[in-house]
Amino acid sequence: MSRIVFFCIPAHGHTNPTLEVVRELVSRGHEVLYYSYRMFQEKIEAAGAVFVACDEFDAERHLTPREGTRIGSDLALSTRVLVDTTLALDEMVCAGMTRLRPDCIVADSMAVWGKAVAMKLGIPFVCSTTTFAFNQYSAKIMKRSVKELFSMVFSMSAVNRQIKRLQERGYPVKSILDIIASDDRTDTIVYTSPQFQPCAETFSGKYAFVGPSIRPAAGKVEKARDKLVYISMGTVNNDLLPLYRSCIDALKDTPWQVILSVGQQVDIAGFGPLPEGITVYPSVDQIAVLEQADAFVSHCGMNSTSESLYFGVPLVMLPRTTEQGGVAARVEALGAGIHLKSATPQAIREAVRKVLEEPAYRENAARIAEGFRSCPGAKGAADKIESCCKG
Repeated sequence: MSRIVFFCIPAHGHTNPTLEVVRELVSRGHEVLYYSYRMFQEKIEAAGAVFVACDEFDAERHLTPREGTRIGSDLALSTRVLVDTTLALDEMVCAGMTRLRPDCIVADSMAVWGKAVAMKLGIPFVCSTTTFAFNQYSAKIMKRSVKELFSMVFSMSAVNRQIKRLQERGYPVKSILDIIASDDRTDTIVYTSPQFQPCAETFSGKYAFVGPSIRPAAGKVEKARDKLVYISMGTVNNDLLPLYRSCIDALKDTPWQVILSVGQQVDIAGFGPLPEGITVYPSVDQIAVLEQADAFVSHCGMNSTSESLYFGVPLVMLPRTTEQGGVAARVEALGAGIHLKSATPQAIREAVRKVLEEPAYRENAARIAEGFRSCPGAKGAADKIESCCKG
């Protein structure tokens, strides 16, 4: 059997899809080590991997609260954090891989240190892509505003300074595209279907579109009314009290059951008495809720979107980053949701009503779900990794 090492960034959306793959590899008798962060240790160990902590090397924990809200939308800042973390990890990772000599390294597309050490030491490498695969064709869905384009242009000198820091330490990185763009020569796992991936036909045979990695629900959710509307803005930038109030105002006095998950940064007591039929929680078992839901008001992160569509649940989408906007554009193009430009109570209420009452939205979501379920899933991802292991 093989020794396989995973690397990931400290993000739920990038870690969660890999856990079923880890579980599958372990069940086949492989030894799996997973370099990650203590907030994910319990999940990783539950999947059967040996956890290796990287917390002390994480540059993101040194950001100010203001900087933290800009991660994902500020290219220069995001690149700086990525480079800081890569260089901090350099000595530890190289020493570890020299000692372990794994048969394969699997690294998140943003964990560039994983690919770099694999190249340095001649270890087979697999890229794990939890967003859409990105090339010149699929990039067209990532529509940017004039403001965003100007921001990117003015940030490029700062980005290039960060890339030079990597080059000075021996990393084979020529530009920011080497970090964010997909490489047709690299074996790559993408956690979506060919039908949902934009321009899937433009990617090489090195790509395995395995479908979303969906864990089993941890429990059951009681459906108290005929229609259940679920609201969540994800696990990162979710300190959004005005938006949550707008959702409550939009959906009060409706015949629908509403479950609102607000994260740990919002004081639920601040909502005061809630309208009948609306419940608010710091967190929920999202899979269990989506198994019962009829509509999902979402920030449109790739994981949340995939989970929603896997259960045939159409979306009302309020993306907050360019990447989420690209996912929302794809969902809307396939007729499985409504991309809102305004978060007023009236706009939210009307969009929810449409996806609940117009059958086409659920029918289109069901078609995407069928494509997801026809993918090989965690077994297909494990097959891809096994095929790349040396020996």
